[in-house]
Order: sequence, then C-alpha cells, then structure tokens
Amino acid sequence: MVFNLPKFSAALLSPLSLVLLLVGMGENKVEALELREPAGQLQALRKIFCSTEDGQPITYWWEGKTYSRIPGEPDRLLFLVEGMNIRQCGPLADGNDDEDFRMVSREILLYKDPVTGEVLRQWENPWTGKTVEVFHVANDPVNFSYRLKDNDGSPIARDITVRGNQWWINVTVPLFYPNPLGGEFQRYVGGTYHATEMFNFFGSVDELSNPRQTSAPASIGWARLSNWLPWMEMGNRVGLLYFHTAGRKLASFDDLSVVMKTEIANNFPEYVKPPSLSDQRPNETSWSSFRQLLESGGNQ
Repeated sequence: MVFNLPKFSAALLSPLSLVLLLVGMGENKVEALELREPAGQLQALRKIFCSTEDGQPITYWWEGKTYSRIPGEPDRLLFLVEGMNIRQCGPLADGNDDEDFRMVSREILLYKDPVTGEVLRQWENPWTGKTVEVFHVANDPVNFSYRLKDNDGSPIARDITVRGNQWWINVTVPLFYPNPLGGEFQRYVGGTYHATEMFNFFGSVDELSNPRQTSAPASIGWARLSNWLPWMEMGNRVGLLYFHTAGRKLASFDDLSVVMKTEIANNFPEYVKPPSLSDQRPNETSWSSFRQLLESGGNQ
C-alpha cells in the first residue's frame, strides 16, 4: 500500500477562513496554516503522512480481508491481511520551495489463514487444486516526492475536507501499466496490470492543530481492486481480487502486533527502520519483487 496523493481540485476544501496552528516547517515555532492554500495543505499532509521533524520514523498499520470475484459464482474470502509501512520525511533535495518534502518508506503485507489467522506459507488454490508457495508483500523502497508547485510553476491544490472537528482525505488511484511479468507486446495481446487503489485518511482537527505535536494522529482505510496475485498461478482466468482494510498511524514501531513484529524479526529485519532519506532506488511493487524471485530461481 502507497500513501501518495495526486493533484486535486479545491472543490471540497474546508469552510471559509479555516486556519490551523501547526509547527512551522523547518523552524521551531508556531505559525498560522491556512488549509485553503496549497502551502498549508502540503504542510498538513506532511504532518499527517510523516512528521514536521526531519528523519522522525513513523509507522502505519492496517488489517482486513481479501476476497475473490468471478462471474457466476459467489465471492470467496481467501485471506486475512495485515500490513505495515515505516517511513520518514525530509527536505526535497531538488525542491524549489521550503514546503517541498520527500517521503521514503518500506512496507509489508502478510496473507493469513481466514480461519486461524496464522501467517500462510503455502496455499491450496481452490480453482486449480494446486498448492503454491505464498509470497508476502515486502516492498523496499516505496518513496515519493511532494511539491508545492507543478512543473509550470502553478501551486498544486489538494483536497482536505473539514466538517466540524473532523478532517478527511479521499484518494482514488486508477492503475493501468505494463505488467513487469509480461513481455514486450502487452499493447497487442494484453497482460497489463490493472488495479484501483482507494485510500481514506481522517482524524481530529484539534489533534492536527496541536502545535506541540510534530506528527498528527490519523486513521486510514485502504481498499484495492486488482488482478490475481502472481504467486496464485491463476494465469488468464477470469476474475479479480478485492481488499478491504482499515488501520491507523501508530505511536511507535513497538505498537505493531506480535504477529507482525515476529515476521519482521524472522524474515524482514531491515523493516525496523525506514530507508535513508538519500535513498535513490526505484520503487518496488509486489509484481516487480516477484519477478526478481523468479529470476533468482525461487518459487519454481
């Protein structure tokens, strides 16, 4: 899961004259932040996504369920899922404005037995009858840059809705791009990765406006429609998956579940901290990392 906000219109912004008091970006002082203005919106996003303190590790966590959908048959609950993302933010090296920032992160999504809740190592595919190895999501890195202005120099408006003491952000991200597991002719024969990511972030205006807090508490919702996972070995069978989850920003890494912390200790030890702020590696996805596994001779 990726917390990246594209550009938005200003149609759902807060009521007139809404001003929050936030810690000044890069300065140890309190200054007025106007959510109707792009600079204020961007600074609020940094406080929601990460922290106004450079290099402060922040952990998000979520859990939910994954279902199948195939025409002509009832949907099936296939997995329970549990995810985490650990990140930090800092100045954008090539940024033109003080508000520009960069987020670096790595994330995990575990697939669990829908009855016992145990982390799956193998899974019996109910359609093929084949038992396959489960490939959990472990994407490193997942990095994004956030800028105050577009390439043409115009400020970028982002939607932050406020009603009373509640703020929220709704994000829908349609995805359609060449599948890393496909060949060079997907334009002609199909095989592109087709998915939709849907995010909700929400929290208290009072907490967001607290000048003593460098990071604002936030709850999240994440849903996804996508192709079959590659390790399921479903080939070109008709159907899709949908994920429905909810979670929150944690006070610290230690607040993760015992299950997640055990998996990290045993299999993903580098996930106890985010990547370096200077990390320049290309972003990883579950599809590109699965291709690396296949090319290394794994999952054969």
